[in-house]
Amino acid sequence: MVIAPVGGAKHRLLPSYSIIPVLAALALPTQAEAAGTRAGSTISNTASASFDTGGGTATVDSNRVDLLVDELLDVTVDSSNPADVPTTPGATGQLLTFLVTNNGNGVEAFGLATIANAGGDNYDPAVAQIYLDNGDGLFDASTDTLYTAGANDPSLNPDQSIAVFVLATTPGTVVDGNRGIVSLVAAAKTGTGDPGDSFASEGEGGGDAVVGSTGADGQDAGAFIVSAATVTLVKSAVVTNSLGTAGPVPGATITYTIVATVAGSGSVSGLAITDNIPADTSYVPGSIALGGSGLSDAADADAGDYNGTRVNVALGTVAGGQTRTVTFQTKID
Repeated sequence: MVIAPVGGAKHRLLPSYSIIPVLAALALPTQAEAAGTRAGSTISNTASASFDTGGGTATVDSNRVDLLVDELLDVTVDSSNPADVPTTPGATGQLLTFLVTNNGNGVEAFGLATIANAGGDNYDPAVAQIYLDNGDGLFDASTDTLYTAGANDPSLNPDQSIAVFVLATTPGTVVDGNRGIVSLVAAAKTGTGDPGDSFASEGEGGGDAVVGSTGADGQDAGAFIVSAATVTLVKSAVVTNSLGTAGPVPGATITYTIVATVAGSGSVSGLAITDNIPADTSYVPGSIALGGSGLSDAADADAGDYNGTRVNVALGTVAGGQTRTVTFQTKID
């Protein structure tokens, strides 16, 4: 869908994007480039002349010339994220932060929208909501305001800024290292276009509104980077017996080794290895070990336990690139 900015002739069409609901909120004042003389101000000037006709010096004034200052329409959008924001497959409520600044010289309302399918990345984040900051610079859905496009567009004074929070969902199909880009677009409600385009009598104070160097619509991009992890599990068995062979005969001992490998730039939490004792074998008491260190059979402070039918070892949070090795023994009945 292509959306045309509000205003008069010679508008520039915004790129295709999805519009997300948003409400107005308090704007954060920031130090920006001075907007110049306030729109609607009147610049007045009267000339005078002095002369002498022989009877002394006399003066005469010209007519007064009044000029009404036009409104300059300019806006910038800047990403507030210094680097790509980490995310994981299927994650919801993933946050990007932007700063929208009115660089014009009059009060102006700005419509907000997002672009998540512009290309140049590995996947398209699904933008869910846009919030306007309440003034503290920190996202909180209970205190910040959800924006409704076209109904409560933020109105900013000259040189005033507002923080805008974009929330998105990461598809469950992404893989480690995938990058997804979202752009925020802010467009002056009076109109957009090429620099110098004007909207007669639509500026603050009754003058014209003139499109500035930004085209009266600005945008900037933020990005998510997928930090994911995968787990592989490899199990092996070694048999020893009293005959000095590796034959699985009654009375032989089986030493099971289970290696968990975590790959990727992310980590997994709550990792645990559970293994049921095979039929026709009996668990060897006290044989559980993690990384070569023995664990007790009881469900106590250490990571392992045996409950009479299975062995369990809790590994907790494990980062990508790490492995954990669990061993235990049974005897063939």
